[in-house]
Amino acid sequence: MRILLIGPPGAGKGTQAVRLAAHLSIQHISTGDLFREHIDQGTELGQNAHTHIRAGLLAPDEVTIGVIKERLARPDTERGFLLDGFPRNLAQAEALDGILADSKSRLDAVLDLEIPEAEVVRRIAGRRLCRRDREHIFHVDYSQPEVAGACDVCGGELYQRDDDREATVRKRLEVYRSETAPVVDHYQAQGLVTTISALGQVQEVLDRALVAIGQGQVDASGASSC
Repeated sequence: MRILLIGPPGAGKGTQAVRLAAHLSIQHISTGDLFREHIDQGTELGQNAHTHIRAGLLAPDEVTIGVIKERLARPDTERGFLLDGFPRNLAQAEALDGILADSKSRLDAVLDLEIPEAEVVRRIAGRRLCRRDREHIFHVDYSQPEVAGACDVCGGELYQRDDDREATVRKRLEVYRSETAPVVDHYQAQGLVTTISALGQVQEVLDRALVAIGQGQVDASGASSC
């Protein structure tokens, strides 16, 4: 099965992508992971990507398309894959269509995670990271530390990243609406899109995704189970 997972920042794409790919035993393909792999290996694509990322810029379309094309050509994708973070604009979507057509395949489903803008702002702007270990993450609403401003694990100071500030989050949402939302329209025209709510617990959202691709069941009450 070949799936594209799409949605705005804060919708939980990364979390759902890992779980859904594992459940289906297919490859989870993340552009972020691919860039790190190519940079670590010192490939030409990696060097080009690193130049832009180091300058705080997005990698150009041709570089992003290049790493995706190389990844999809590997044998382990024959069983299927789940794309996370690509395509981020219409040019990349059209390039993906071409890559798949060349291999005589196509996407089976596009899952569009839907979430209110206010909830996106709440989720992202409420995050607090530990200065000693950024893997220790808390939230002002959902996961408060026992002592305000201090990490429960190591006692480090908690802080808010600049990228997580409300003004920045709203700007990211504007970019998503202008650049990435048209990708949904592109695949909607191909009859591939199912929109699912990204609200609720992680398992609830996963269950909705599985139902959308025919891998789950909906009981008499309307709840999904897998």
